[in-house]
Amino acid sequence: MKIDAACVGCIVAQSQRVCDAIHADAALRSAITLHVNNASQHFDFSLSPPEVATDVYEEMARLSGMDDLYAEQKALSIKNAEPFLPRLRSAIAQADDPLHTLLKVAVVGNVIDLAAEVSFDLEEQIAQLFHTPFAIDDTSRLREALAQAQTLLYIGDNAGEHLFDYLAIEALQKLYPSLHVSYMVRGRAIINDVTLKEAREAGFESLCTLVDSGVNSPGFAYTRATPEAQRLFDESDVVLTKGMGNYECLSPPQRGNLCYLLKVKCGVVAASLGQSIGDLICRYVFTSLPERG
Repeated sequence: MKIDAACVGCIVAQSQRVCDAIHADAALRSAITLHVNNASQHFDFSLSPPEVATDVYEEMARLSGMDDLYAEQKALSIKNAEPFLPRLRSAIAQADDPLHTLLKVAVVGNVIDLAAEVSFDLEEQIAQLFHTPFAIDDTSRLREALAQAQTLLYIGDNAGEHLFDYLAIEALQKLYPSLHVSYMVRGRAIINDVTLKEAREAGFESLCTLVDSGVNSPGFAYTRATPEAQRLFDESDVVLTKGMGNYECLSPPQRGNLCYLLKVKCGVVAASLGQSIGDLICRYVFTSLPERG
C-alpha cells in the first residue's frame, strides 16, 4: 500500500517519540524536528509508509550518532515479554485447536509496537486474547495450506514480539513435523524491529532457519531484500507475515499463499482492510498477480 496523507503526521509524531527514547537534548531534538518537518514536505507518495519512514529514521540515527535508536526500548520489551512465555506455551499445548491458539499468541505479541498510534498493556492484551475473535478469520484456509506445505517463510516484526513468534513456530513444527520453517528478520536496526541480534539471543538458530532479509525498512520491502530473501519469499510454499509494516509493504499481495497476521493499530491500515483499530487479523490470500518494481 502507498503512503497516505495521514501517514505524514504519524511519521512526524514518531520522530518525537524517538527524541524521548534517546533522551535527546534540546539541540538534538531541534535538529531532528527540523529535519523531519522538512523531509515531510517531500515524501514520495509512490512508496509504502515503511519505505518513506526508512530515510527519516536513518537520518535521525545519523544526527544522533546512534546505530540503534531503540536499543533500550527493545531490551525492555523483551524483558517485559519473557514472563508471559511459560503460560502461553502451556495454553497452546492444552488447546483444543493448537493452530488457532498459536496464531492468537503470535498476534497478541504484535501489540509491542513503539511506532504505532496506540499504546498497549501486554497484561491486558493477553487477558483479552482468548476472548477476542479474529475480525478477518482465515485460519481454516491457512490450516489447509500448511497441511500440504513443505516450506513456510515466517516474516517477523518487532523485538519482544519475536518471543511470541518463537512459541508459534515451536508449536507449528509439532503440528506439522515435515514443515521446514524459515524466520526472517530485518537487515539492520530500524525502529524497534527484530534483527539477527535479538533473534539469535532468543535461540532461533536452534529452532528453525534464521534469515537476514537485508531490508533496512520497518517492513519487508521486496526490492530492498537480498537475493536469498527474495528467493525465499518467491519459492516458499506459504508465507506468513507479521504486523502492519509487513502488511503495508506487501499489500496488495505480491504472491499467493500469503497470510497477513496482525493487530490493526492505525486508521490507514484499518481503512485498507475495511476493519477497525484494535481488530485482530488473520487474512489468507490464495492467489495474486505479482507486483515488482
